[in-house]
Formats: sequence, structure tokens, C-alpha cells
Amino acid sequence: MREKWTAEDVPDQAGRTAVVTGANSGLGFTTADVLAARGAHVVLACRDAARAAAAAERIRAGSPDARLSVVELDLGAMASVRSAAERLRADHPRIDLLINNAGVLEPPRPTTADGFEAHLGINHLGAFALTGLLIDLLAPVPGSRVVAVSSISARYGRIHRDDLQLTGRHERSAGYAQSKLANLLFTRELQRRLAAAGAGTIAVAAHPGNSRTNLVRHIGAVSRFLADQRWAWLTGWAIQPVELGALAQLRAATDPAAEGGDYYGPPGRAQFVGHPERVAPPPAALDEDVAGWLWAESERLTGVSYPLEGTRSGIQSIQ
Repeated sequence: MREKWTAEDVPDQAGRTAVVTGANSGLGFTTADVLAARGAHVVLACRDAARAAAAAERIRAGSPDARLSVVELDLGAMASVRSAAERLRADHPRIDLLINNAGVLEPPRPTTADGFEAHLGINHLGAFALTGLLIDLLAPVPGSRVVAVSSISARYGRIHRDDLQLTGRHERSAGYAQSKLANLLFTRELQRRLAAAGAGTIAVAAHPGNSRTNLVRHIGAVSRFLADQRWAWLTGWAIQPVELGALAQLRAATDPAAEGGDYYGPPGRAQFVGHPERVAPPPAALDEDVAGWLWAESERLTGVSYPLEGTRSGIQSIQ
């Protein structure tokens, strides 16, 4: 029988710097909490700095020696993404882990500050830009990783090349599914580019199955009911605690056996609940033509390009 991967399997993280977006609650908070307890210096990169600071205090309550810092980051505003990247660059000469955890599901505003469709802008373009602005702090670091947090909704996604911003008539759920598929396409294309450049970084993806987080706060009453902890005794077969859901991204970030392009999530056909394993991405995530198109379009929309065109000899290792 296969052993279940748990938080106890996270290796020692002493001496490493981990940036976790959306770390003030839910999956991001649990991820930051575990990494800090293992010795990492964890940067909580969050839209609300006060909530991030409060989250840091909660982590310190359980891990008094935790090394934590806070950076204000609104992935829905490119100006904020650039400002956060500048702050991170000033404070940290190297980054070992960048966990792009923050995301939205059917938010009240349909577009971001830059006019992008909200799911695409926050869940994909914001993370794409942040990663590109920090990639040179990761690429020389042996064992460093970029982790994209996707969703089982990616299996229903389609990249609308003729209407990426979904300006036509689309269900709101189409935006979320498209953005989560974009996370997987981004991971595979980033991994291809990192490998070609001889970087020390790998790109890995994960999804949390169905987890009890506040991501559902903007959607229907039925979904909020199902995610309510009070009904866990009734819905536990389909929705898992956030501590279990976060294990997939923790495994993607820290499992020594992980390889570039791997995808982690709950096991089984549905992948709703359970301890994380390597899982197969949906077929649409394997389309290299779409991945290349999306990368070029993301560069155009964000104005961020990745300095990864050099050769192996052009990247100096940071020990």
C-alpha cells in the first residue's frame, strides 16, 4: 500500500527563502505556516498588508522562531506587481521558492485595474508578470522552484484565442476554468524555457482538489453551503480540510523527487480529496502550440519578458 504524503514529509527548509502569494488565509496560509515551521524565511505577499501581518502573528504563535516578512501585492494591478517585485528584489538577493497561490473565483468586479478579465488578470497574468520580474533571482539557485496552483476546473478550460478577455457572451465559470488551464500551460512552457537555459529552477504545478477555503465567497449559496465547515460530516467525501488541500502545493514545492513539469493533486479519477500524488494534467494543458501562443500574448499584455534566452554558461550559480 502506498504511503500517504503529509506535512511531516516536508524537508528542512532552513536557509531558504519562500515567497507565497495570497498567504494570509486558506491554502496560502497553511503553506506559509508549514514552510516557516520547517525553517524557511517566508514572505507573505498579499493584497491586504494588515491581514498579512495578522497572519504572520498567527504563524509566530505556533512557531516563535519563524522568519517572516510581508509584502503588499495586488495581482489585479500591474503597478502593484511591479512595486512588489522591486521590494522583493531589494530585500532578497535570492529566492528558493515562488508559490503562486493567490487567486479569485467569480469576483464581484469583472475586470482588473488594467482592464483584463478578472480571472485571467489575477490568476494568470499577475502571476506570469510577478514570476518574470523575479525569475533572475530564482534561475541561478540550485533546487529552486516556481509552483503554480491550478484547479480541477482546468479540465473544463479552453484558451479562447479569439476572445481571451471573454468580451463576448460567456459563463463566468469559463473565465475561471480558462485561467486555471493557463496556469498549467504556463508551467509547462516555463519549464521548457528554464531547461533550455540551463537554469537551476524547475516549474511544477499543483491543485488542491475541493478544499474548504474562502475562495467560494463570491459564488452561489449551494457552493458556500457545501464548503461550510459545519457540514463537513455530510460533505467530507467531496470536500477536504484546507490543511489537506495545501499538501499538493507543499509537495510540489518541496518533494526532492519532484521533476520539472510535474503536477500534484488528490488521487483517483475525480481528484476531489486525498493526500497528493502525481496526477495527469488535462489533455488541453499539453498543447505546445497554445502554450507558446499564450506565453507571447501574456508578454504583450503585461509588458514583462523573461531573461532566459541565454546559455547555460550565462547563468551563475548561487550557493
